[in-house]
Amino acid sequence: MSLTERLAEYVSACFTALWVQSHERDDALREIAQLCRQQQWRLAVWDVDRGLQLPGQDRAQQLDAGGNDPLAAIRAVSALASPDGSAILVLVNFHRFLNSPEIVEALARQISAGKQNRTFLVVLSPVVQIPVELEKDFAVLEHELPDREQLEEIARGVATEEGELPDGADLTRLLDAAAGLTRQQAENAFSLSLVRHRRVEASTIWSLKADELKKSGLLQLHRGGETFADLGGLDALKGFCVRALRAKDMAKPKARGIVLLGPPGTGKSAVAKALGSETGRPTLILDPGSLMGSLVGQTEERTRQALRIIDAFGPSVVIIDEVDHALAGHNASGDSGVMSRFFGAMQTWLNDHTSDAFVVCTSNDISSLPAAFTRAERFDGVYYVDLPGVVQKRTVWRIYLEKFGLDPAQARPVDADWSGAEIRACCRLAALLDVPLVEAAQNVVPVARTAYEAVERLRTWAGGRCLNAESPGGIYRSSGVTSPKHLRKVRRDQSNN
Repeated sequence: MSLTERLAEYVSACFTALWVQSHERDDALREIAQLCRQQQWRLAVWDVDRGLQLPGQDRAQQLDAGGNDPLAAIRAVSALASPDGSAILVLVNFHRFLNSPEIVEALARQISAGKQNRTFLVVLSPVVQIPVELEKDFAVLEHELPDREQLEEIARGVATEEGELPDGADLTRLLDAAAGLTRQQAENAFSLSLVRHRRVEASTIWSLKADELKKSGLLQLHRGGETFADLGGLDALKGFCVRALRAKDMAKPKARGIVLLGPPGTGKSAVAKALGSETGRPTLILDPGSLMGSLVGQTEERTRQALRIIDAFGPSVVIIDEVDHALAGHNASGDSGVMSRFFGAMQTWLNDHTSDAFVVCTSNDISSLPAAFTRAERFDGVYYVDLPGVVQKRTVWRIYLEKFGLDPAQARPVDADWSGAEIRACCRLAALLDVPLVEAAQNVVPVARTAYEAVERLRTWAGGRCLNAESPGGIYRSSGVTSPKHLRKVRRDQSNN
């Protein structure tokens, strides 16, 4: 429902105090003026720069409302009243003046009087900051951002020459990228793309969105070029993600996300970052630590703001890395319940959000999180990413030997229980120090040996509970880690106490 339709309903129901939240002041004012012309309502607009204005009337008919005095503007609204019609006073960015007790009292009196003389106060502001004295009097309306049809209309108005606007799948990606922009932002982005590339492209819009994310400091836009070709193995996981995110049928339900569980260095974060490039989606990184605030209520507000940004971003991949550490304090009582409320907000959003955001959470130990976090309808599945097998290691060695320019025919070290990260580290050190792989491997200590007990405990927990990232449609079954030979052996000589 558009702003004009909702505003007409509330005015007809005699809601004399309305708060319109909008980041597009001119467009909102244009829609309100159009509604007033259709309904034959009187309209006045006040802002601190120009004072009180009556759109569509000459200067001789303007009201004398004390110039830019906000208190005088409120008192002058009674002069707009007429016996056979309604009158609306729009107060632009009026939240700046609501810390004055005189203005609050004048608003309360005018809101009450508006029931008799059908005068309506509309505060137009980008934020909702209603004084506690007036909270029950105001109804809040939101000026919606442009939808896909409106964005396409704006794009066609900017790209008027042949070949400047893509079609088909490229146009779909362009409109996906523009989702969440205001009308002015979309027009600026399309114009900038024409200047840069002689045509409208999604890459320019993503660069502008990355700049917007920097302003908030709540999310990061990952701009890496990783693909699944850079990762060995994990065929089942890759296949599921590609099928889920490349679905073309809009009538099908949207994929919600996955949880990747496994030892460090097995490629969980790498898969999440490559997924965006592989499916043509932007990759957003949500760091829960960046949402924490020092003031009371700041963490909750920053969390809600970050989730609103994700919802407005359009189709995307959202990475929450090391979620077991990020949400470890959800049961703590020493923080006055901040982490508990943050955790609850995240769970509610994961369950209820309707945006096309595919959430990928990585974890090294999910047993520290409650079962409700990974329940059905929050995620599409929990995958266990195990240490690579013999075939997968052969692919990983080939990828990194080629990446670092090493001789593929040279001898390789014994790589039992090595992860993909450890193979990469060995190749990088060999290239950096200009030494053979076997010598570089002396500086690589596998996590599966240094944290043998933890890896075994994780495998035992995942067995029968998680999907196998390697085997399509299969449940993971624990096979165990090779017992490390370097562990200290206990002597059984009874004379040695």
